Amino acid sequence: MILALAAAAALPALAQNSRIYRDGNGWVEEITGSLPATRSLKVNTDVGSIQVNGGSDADIKYTIKKHSYASSEDSARQAFQQFGITARRRGDEAELEGSWEGGRGRKFNAEFILTVPRGTQLVKLNSDGGAIKVAGLSGHLEAETGGGEVHLDDVASAMAETGGGAINVGNASGELKLTTGGGNINVSSATAGVTLESGGGSVWVGSAGMANVETGGGSVKVERCMGRAEVQTGGGGIELGMTNGPVTVETGGGSIHLSGATGPVHVETGGGGMELWKLANGVRAETGGGSITAELVGTPQGSSSLETSAGDLTVYIAPDVKLSIKAEIDTAFGHRINSDFPEIKITSEGGQYGPKTITGVGNVNGGGQVLKLETNIGNINIRRGNK
Repeated sequence: MILALAAAAALPALAQNSRIYRDGNGWVEEITGSLPATRSLKVNTDVGSIQVNGGSDADIKYTIKKHSYASSEDSARQAFQQFGITARRRGDEAELEGSWEGGRGRKFNAEFILTVPRGTQLVKLNSDGGAIKVAGLSGHLEAETGGGEVHLDDVASAMAETGGGAINVGNASGELKLTTGGGNINVSSATAGVTLESGGGSVWVGSAGMANVETGGGSVKVERCMGRAEVQTGGGGIELGMTNGPVTVETGGGSIHLSGATGPVHVETGGGGMELWKLANGVRAETGGGSITAELVGTPQGSSSLETSAGDLTVYIAPDVKLSIKAEIDTAFGHRINSDFPEIKITSEGGQYGPKTITGVGNVNGGGQVLKLETNIGNINIRRGNK
């Protein structure tokens, strides 16, 4: 009875074959085998890449290629023996592991290629430094590599991390959490939310349910977001398409472009310009030195503001947007407040030749929430927008 229980706890591969052959200027040991389908799969290797494809097969099938570029076949065989392969099943989990046994070899690499049932509930992959590529899974994926690239497509929810490589995702039907120490991140489509973090690379998202993006210095572009968008970069430019929710954006010095937002918008940059269009629920925008252009198409629920240390402010106000305007140029050297609304009263204070303070105050479309417009040096333009 004890022996039977032990055998059930760690079942070996159903079948495994091995062959060694010459390949160019090196040698290859190719191992093929299979394991029974399980609820979860774990692949861990000290060296090499991992590729997993979901399919309709009932079993887990694998091919492992050990590559040695030793000077002789005997030396290659010795290297192959040092890198051991373990394939087993433990309860509801299948395990495949590649590890060094007695010293790490030189001029050596490995590939792990697996086909698994598409519905495997959990797949966990780990490589010390190789690339990871996964496609066709409906369960949850966790992937980690010390520095290789990560490629995902046709997956559900996934967590992926690399020490410095790029991360590229085609389509994902669940939530994504992707982290890289410095590479770029590209996501074509994610139905649910995405949480993306790079130490310094650029980030591009085609579409996402929600977006939370942070990078140490690269640019960020999110073409479409169905919910909340939060974006932060240490210095790159930020470009957001239509966002059906609130927007929070911060960059240390790049420009900001927003095509539209149904929720409140809060954006800051240390020095770049801003273009903020089709804002349905107000805006708070601040830049250390660029110009700001904003279009208000809906009456905000709270106060709004556009502020810059040096640059022009231009705001377009739709006919049904009710606002109370408070505009001010702190240091006007020939700068002006230009308004399409006669209700806004413009006054100036200061000497004839020195800098002046120019203010504009009044209600637009009957008045409502406060819109504050302030620049130290620059013009303020208050224009009638379209419906």
